[in-house]
This record gives sequence, structure tokens and C-alpha cells, in this order.
Amino acid sequence: MTTTTAPRDEVTRTGGDGDGPPARGPVGAGRAYALLLVITGLAGVLAAWVITVDKYRMLEAEIAGEAFDTACNLNPVVSCADVMDSAQAEVFGFPNPVLGLVTYGMIVAVGMGLLAGARFPRWYWLTMNAGMLFGVGFCTWLMYQSLYNINALCLWCNLAWVATLLMFWYTTFRNIHNGFLPAPAWLREGVREFHWVIPAVHIGIIGMLILTRWWNFWTS
Repeated sequence: MTTTTAPRDEVTRTGGDGDGPPARGPVGAGRAYALLLVITGLAGVLAAWVITVDKYRMLEAEIAGEAFDTACNLNPVVSCADVMDSAQAEVFGFPNPVLGLVTYGMIVAVGMGLLAGARFPRWYWLTMNAGMLFGVGFCTWLMYQSLYNINALCLWCNLAWVATLLMFWYTTFRNIHNGFLPAPAWLREGVREFHWVIPAVHIGIIGMLILTRWWNFWTS
């Protein structure tokens, strides 16, 4: 009786979580990463949906000559209405959350596909990574506008920022680990061992900027 085992590179292509050589074919993902995409994608969809509905109700109220106060208008700083009324909230000629409904929905679909055993080629992973990089850049611009020009925060926007950062960094780490993004061995090992550090620092910096921007308000 003989048994056969799959070559190591085949295991890497199938699971995408191995420690072997760079993947040379389509790779899938482990359950943890797939769930992260589903959860962060759903968080983004939720944030985009709530903002879209509030924007619609705000426009309805404006047409009717009535006032509408969003549920997350908590104080002069945390004021979603101020953010939604700004020009920055419609950069592409339509409300920003409409774009979020589409893109975050796509991330949920990818995560569900990975949970079902889907595998994707290198170009797909890199394209998704590039799209997430655009998302991080866009969120960073919106964060700057919110803190220093609009002078107000939207809690749902904050949720979308965090979700975008998490999905971007962990997708980048996977592409480095699988050899889709060139990196020395020590970096691949560091990403595997300390994957939580960069996302934590990135989110921490945003928290510190928010804290210091309205320090007098938070401490009064």
C-alpha cells in the first residue's frame, strides 16, 4: 500500500497559509483571513448604508422644509450631519457612501468565496490590494478633511476607516507572505510573527490625532 502527498507548492497554492516557497498558482486563504474580510466588509457596508439612508432622509427633510437630526449627532464634535453636508462628502459627484456600498460589498463576496474554498491568481490578489490601497488613501484624505477643514467627526465614517485599514494591511501581509509582493525573507517572517503591530499603530495614530485635535473639548 502506498500513499501520496501533495507537493509543498501545491499546498501553498491551495491554502495560501503555508511557510513554503512563493506561490506559483492560484491561492486561497485560511478561515481567519476570510472571516476578517467578511467582518470588515460588513462593517463597511453597514456604515455606508446608514450614512446613505441618513443622507436620503436629510434631503427629504430639506425639500419638505423640515429639520432632520441624525442619530449620531452627539455634540459639536461628533456631528455626522456636518460631515454629510460638506462638499467632501460628494467628491465624485454622488454621495461617497454609495461607492462604499459597492466596494465593501465586493469584499464581503470575496471573503465568502474564500470561506467556500475559492482560489485566486496573483493578478487578482494584487488588484484587490491596489483597490484597498486607494481606499486607504481616500480614507486618509477624508480623515484630514474631517479633522482640519470640516471640523467634525462622523462615527460611521470612523468605522469605515478602521475596516478599510484592517482589510488593506492584512491583504498586503498575505501578498508579501505568498511572494506576490517582493520582500526579503526577514520581512516575510516579521509579517507572520508580528502582523498585528502595523495595523495597531496605524489605528492608534488616528486615535491620537482625533484626541489632540479636540483636546480642550475632550478634557473640559
